[in-house]
Amino acid sequence: MDATTARAWIVRVAELIHANEQRLTDLDATIGDGDHGANMQRGVAAAVASLEEQEPEDAGKVLNSTGRELISKTGGASGPLYGTGFRRAGKELGDEVDVQAVARALEAMLRSIEELGGATQEEKTIVDALAPAVAAFQETSGQGGDLHAAASAAAEAAERGAAATIPLQARKGRASYLGERSIGHEDPGAASTALIIRALADVTAP
Repeated sequence: MDATTARAWIVRVAELIHANEQRLTDLDATIGDGDHGANMQRGVAAAVASLEEQEPEDAGKVLNSTGRELISKTGGASGPLYGTGFRRAGKELGDEVDVQAVARALEAMLRSIEELGGATQEEKTIVDALAPAVAAFQETSGQGGDLHAAASAAAEAAERGAAATIPLQARKGRASYLGERSIGHEDPGAASTALIIRALADVTAP
């Protein structure tokens, strides 16, 4: 995970968010404010623009810059959560490039989001996609898998985790106000998390 790969990751995140903006908005319109797609699009676009201007020299600084822009430019709860997650991941990663360093960075991202949002799994949040993604990444890398193999396993786990939010009742955030009416809908934050992890798998393909 050098600076080039990290930049490519964020650029790919922006592409996937842009392609899925309407889907994210539709998901959020059902159980939230209806602005998740637009908020994420604005935040990741700002992150890419900042990277093009600053050109950080290592992967940790790329993620830290991304986090700052997400906090600054992304509205709603997503900005602080994703922004803090990327900043914590960047701090953990620093200028290390091996797959185990990335595993630790993703773990740091998860823990920071859990702490800030006060959420655990099965509460219909970002954590429902990110926690299984981190676990899959760690398992695959621990068995000798390279960055792409670990990221691919993580992406598949994140996508399964996002889908698994459909039958859950929301326990956190605005969706929790709906009570049982939140059941039957995919959580938009989990959906965008799955896109973020899928982007990492995409850019690390050989």
